[in-house]
Amino acid sequence: MDIKAVIFDLDGVLVTTDELHFAAWKALAEELGINGFTKADNARQRGVSRMASLEVVLEKTDRKFSNEEKTALAEKKNNMYVKSLSGLSRSDVLPGVFEFIEYIKSKGIKAAVGSASKNTPLILEKTELADKFDAVSCGLDTTRSKPDPEVFLIAANKLGVAPCDCAVVEDSDAGIEAAKAGGMYAIAVGAAAHNPKADISVKDLESLYKALSILA
Repeated sequence: MDIKAVIFDLDGVLVTTDELHFAAWKALAEELGINGFTKADNARQRGVSRMASLEVVLEKTDRKFSNEEKTALAEKKNNMYVKSLSGLSRSDVLPGVFEFIEYIKSKGIKAAVGSASKNTPLILEKTELADKFDAVSCGLDTTRSKPDPEVFLIAANKLGVAPCDCAVVEDSDAGIEAAKAGGMYAIAVGAAAHNPKADISVKDLESLYKALSILA
């Protein structure tokens, strides 16, 4: 296997904003009179689009909403979430991320981000990761959410690398499925570490970096 590029999911792989997402969705749910939105529900939103995430919240109410109302609700949640990003910094980057990216770059391997989030450019800028990647594919580029492979295929195209020469690092089951659907090597971390469809599983990027640097 000759990996020429690594495509990283954002949230849960490079940075962690799970608590910020959860707080914003929970606040929206409570405004709608939904008091049973839990972290288990939030986990189901991992890796999918904003509108798909909204549906997880709306499952808990019998109220019906028009498409226009749903769009407004998703935008309201996003505004709450974006406000919470003001305090994001380099310290929110997960352990081993900078080291792993530096390692693959030293081997001539390209790096990209493939994320469903439309806030990807802002988050990368706030965490000092923006200049570490050769390409970024995010919710601003896509029309289909994971497990559709579109976001990863766009990243590969921007890099000029064939999908079969790309490895994807993902912490969601939807992301692992998307990577395999796109014909890519799938590296599962965190919450997706037990996904049987993954080619390899590790605790986090720090663990992967240590293993590779020992073998080098």
